[in-house]
Parts: sequence; structure tokens; C-alpha cells
Amino acid sequence: DVPPPTEAEVAAAEAEWRERQDGINQVLSSMDRATFIGASPTKGNPNAEVVVVKFSDFECPFCAVAAGHMKGFVEERGEEVLYVYKHFPLKSIHPEAEPASKASWAAAQQERFWIYHNGLFANQDRLGEDLYVELAEQIGLDMEQFNRDRTSDAAQSDVDADLALASKLNLNSTPSFLIGGLLIPPGVPPESFGELIDNLKATQSP
Repeated sequence: DVPPPTEAEVAAAEAEWRERQDGINQVLSSMDRATFIGASPTKGNPNAEVVVVKFSDFECPFCAVAAGHMKGFVEERGEEVLYVYKHFPLKSIHPEAEPASKASWAAAQQERFWIYHNGLFANQDRLGEDLYVELAEQIGLDMEQFNRDRTSDAAQSDVDADLALASKLNLNSTPSFLIGGLLIPPGVPPESFGELIDNLKATQSP
């Protein structure tokens, strides 16, 4: 059995989280909402007060699990939140993460990001060139445009911009979630996000 953390360990983890949150607050205060969201894929209510951001890697097994939870969460709370997807391919450990991100970016250029995103996570054990083409064909993408877009400088620069933002926010694992600008500590399950949003709204209301 793993012993429970000591008070000192808990205090150290809380202090580290607070320090990271302070850094995140500084970054977020330096840009407006539209700049922060950019051209990222979104779901839910564009005018919602609460923005939920997921920094995610298509080759990360935890991201696949979280994607399933987020689908249900957005179906249930979509009126109250704007859900934003940011690319965070951990290239050093996941060789297919960036090609998958660029393929999904290409699907987004044809308004099909979310169905493509679901297909990538559902077939995570098959990530690779054959799957990227097969999914694009299955959902009826213009294949010439898809292949041109995913290999374009624009695809690379948009994925790089998300990576740069993750780096600026000092994020170091996937999935990383920000809810209303708050960094969600690792280990907090997406099933509890509804509760977090209720608490946020309670503190924000006059």
C-alpha cells in the first residue's frame, strides 16, 4: 500500500501549485480572451463566462480517457462553458502525436475537427499514416485539401503556437486543464468538473 502523503508533502504540493497558478495568472492577464482562444477548435457556448481549456496529446492514453469524459461533460454543461482544445504533442515520447495533431488541424479546416478527434482517440493503438487517411476518407473530407493542409506551414505554426503557449503556462503533462483560468491539479478527475464550475460560479456571482 502507498502511505498517505505527510503534511509536509501536502504543503509542498500546494505551494508548488500556487506558484504555478501565479505564473498562469500573469500569462492570462497579458492577453485577452480572443487571443488566448485563437483559432482553436471549440465546443459549447461561445459567450459562456467559464472557459475550459484542455491541452492534449492524441497519443497519450490519459488524454483518450479524458476525451470520453469531456464529451459527456460538454453535452451536459455546454450552455455554461466554452470548451477549447489546444494541441500539446509530447514529441519526445510520442512520435505520432504531432502528425496526429496536424491531421486533426487539417480536418478542422473542413469543419470536421471533433469527429476526427473522436476517431483518433478511438483508434489510438493505430495512430499513423494509414489511419489519418482512412479517417479523413470515412468522414468525407476533400482528400486533396486534407493532405495539403496537414503538411502546410500553417498547420505546423498553429501546433507550434499551442506548444509555445503550454510552455509559457509552464504545463508539463497531458492532459492539462484550465477551468476559468485555474490550473486543475493532476489527479482531479474530469467527472468532478461540473462541481468545480458550480463552485466557480458561486464565487463569481455578486
